[in-house]
Amino acid sequence: MTSLKSEFLRVLTERRYIHQCTDLEGLDALAAGSTPFAAYIGFDATAPSLHVGSLVQIMMLRRLQQAGHKPVVLMGGGTTKIGDPSFRDESRPLLDAARIAENLAGIKRVFAKFLRFGDGPTDAVMVDNDDWLSRLNYIDFLRDYGRHFSVNRMLSQDSVKIRLDREQNLSFLEFNYMILQAYDFVELAKAQGVRLQMGGSDQWGNIVQGVELGRRTADIQLYGLTSPLITTASGAKMGKTSNGAVWLNEDARSPYDYWQFWRNTEDGDVGRFLRLFTELPEAEVRRLETLEGAELNDAKKVLATAATALAHGPAAADAAAETARKTFEEGAAADTLPKVAVEAAAIAAGINVYELLVKAGMAASNGEARRLIKGNGVKLNDVAVTDEFARLSDLGSAGSVKLSAGKKRHALIVAG
Repeated sequence: MTSLKSEFLRVLTERRYIHQCTDLEGLDALAAGSTPFAAYIGFDATAPSLHVGSLVQIMMLRRLQQAGHKPVVLMGGGTTKIGDPSFRDESRPLLDAARIAENLAGIKRVFAKFLRFGDGPTDAVMVDNDDWLSRLNYIDFLRDYGRHFSVNRMLSQDSVKIRLDREQNLSFLEFNYMILQAYDFVELAKAQGVRLQMGGSDQWGNIVQGVELGRRTADIQLYGLTSPLITTASGAKMGKTSNGAVWLNEDARSPYDYWQFWRNTEDGDVGRFLRLFTELPEAEVRRLETLEGAELNDAKKVLATAATALAHGPAAADAAAETARKTFEEGAAADTLPKVAVEAAAIAAGINVYELLVKAGMAASNGEARRLIKGNGVKLNDVAVTDEFARLSDLGSAGSVKLSAGKKRHALIVAG
């Protein structure tokens, strides 16, 4: 790490973002130069929000900008129409243009929290590959670019080979994805001056194809850099929980629930997540990761507040931390808990508590909710619910009732 000249790569190395690089020495020389360079990461529009599984890549773009370089956010309006087959057992469902446009609008809101956009040399820009992919002439494209790709090599890539080894169908449509991703890299190099593509380690083969395509078709020196795929200490996939994906948009997951996700980090992940997902100084990270017992819980709260501040702003992060403190330390039903609106008529008629658990996202089905109640894991206003068929018919003078599942999941039931 001490031999690296650029601030960008020194920080990425120290904070443990780097997994592979096509030419670390060459990239370091580029990043250490006096002229800002541009780097991009692509994000397909498969959902109306990105989730925590994309946060490492977002943070890498943020670190790039902090080091004085230009982030390019590539929205995959075109490639989403195909679907990235990388390390998937089956094809992604094909989305129509209206759904893709809706998803793109939701995803774009995420980046304004992490990057500074504008017209300056280090200001971030956002582009959509549908702008050029939709205009391609198929025959010309095959002649000019398809001839540079070896089918033998494409079949040997892990992302394809694993799918074939499992005897899972790989459509010709998906097989074209890596060619289009490589073409994106060259197009961005020409139009935006991009010299680096970053991504998760599952994108390594596609990124290398783009580096080589730039050399063969345009005589451009390009670079690739990947981050390790993030799993938790117990081996779970990052960004997935028993309650579903941990979305980055506040309308998909409230700041309080987002804070709680980070507060529930496994003990073995605290130091790693502090490095990747916060901007606390390295010395402070080293201090926090050595804490044990109850003090380690304090480190998790620091992680939760710092990570939430980046995604939702300091005010929302502080409010979430205070809500948690009141809820868990004082037993109060804080007004800032997530609210679940239930029709007044349904409450007046006496709605089953197990239905409320499903509405609040605390259980995936009525059956699971009833089992949770039978296991003594449910409370209304901090009073245990013992009857699996118990009903709620009155919100009381406060106009709300606190619903709890276990010690860490809470919501306010309100009329709506």
